[in-house]
Parts: sequence; structure tokens; C-alpha cells
Amino acid sequence: MPVALLIAVAIVLLVGLLFAIDRTNKAMKRIGRRREANRRLVAAAAVAEAKDRQRKAANEASNSLTSLIPAIQEHDTPRHVR
Repeated sequence: MPVALLIAVAIVLLVGLLFAIDRTNKAMKRIGRRREANRRLVAAAAVAEAKDRQRKAANEASNSLTSLIPAIQEHDTPRHVR
């Protein structure tokens, strides 16, 4: 009887150990996926910030050009070209 009890306890402990190993593997995979997602998010944010800086620089250059060369003014009266 004691040998059967020891075998049963060993099987239960083995099943518990296998369950703990499975949960650890799943947690490690989840951590890896989160790190990869974070890396991609940081890269995408850097690209978006670079595009935003480029857009702002182009807008500022356009505004400075407009201040040097004023836009065509609209007149209330029609112009006649002869």
C-alpha cells in the first residue's frame, strides 16, 4: 500500500510540475510578444515624429517664402488687358 501511495503522489507532483512548466513557457512567450510589439510601436512612433518634423519644416519654409513673396492680391474691379 505505501508504494502505491508514493507512486500516486509522484504522479500528482509530476503533473503539477508539468503544469508549472507549461505556464512558465506561456508567460515567457507572452513577454516576448509584448517586447516585440513595444519595439515596433517605438519604431512607428519615431517614423511618425520624423514625418511630423518634416511636415512642420516644409510648412515653415512655405510660410517664410510667402512672407518674402506676397500672394497675388484679388482686386474688386476687373482688370482689362490691352
